[in-house]
Amino acid sequence: MEYNVDRERLIIPEYGRHVQKMINHCISIEDEEERNKCANAIISVMGNLNPHLRDVPDFQHKLWDQLFIMSNFKLKVDSPYPVPTPEQFQELPKKIEYPVVAKKYRYYGHNIKEMIAIAISWEEGDKKEALIYTIANHMKKCFLKWNKDTVEDATIWRHLDDLSDGQLMIKGEVDDLVDLDNQEKNYQRRNFKKRRKN
Repeated sequence: MEYNVDRERLIIPEYGRHVQKMINHCISIEDEEERNKCANAIISVMGNLNPHLRDVPDFQHKLWDQLFIMSNFKLKVDSPYPVPTPEQFQELPKKIEYPVVAKKYRYYGHNIKEMIAIAISWEEGDKKEALIYTIANHMKKCFLKWNKDTVEDATIWRHLDDLSDGQLMIKGEVDDLVDLDNQEKNYQRRNFKKRRKN
């Protein structure tokens, strides 16, 4: 009896031992034309083993690359694609940089920084003031979702001042921010009116 542990190690086990044996036979063929025919036949067998991948872009390219990998790059045939080298597969992947997240006020979310940057770029006026109030209301909503306690409007304005480096401050008297409960009630009331119309 022959055990798999005693057999030759499979480079890509998904294709099975028979495909590996076909590739090893193909390497041993001396006639170049016969070797090319054999390689094309192996590619068609590999494609039939994975019919669900036929719609994947560059499916044939991947099959040819896998053929060369499974032959330990010993197979010398005419490939319709550039022949890969062992060095290409030994390269370490590029390190992915983690996004820089502000450690302070994380409960406001990442998008709040972008909203503040846009508000800073706007010219002074009623529209900018309305946007600042919208941002502050959004901050209050986020704060209450994470912290569950009540929060003073002064705290939200202080945080907004800190996040915008003092560039977003309402001049004159400051109106009260919308409470989260009132926001939800207004939202439900609007939805109820829409349903009644329909």
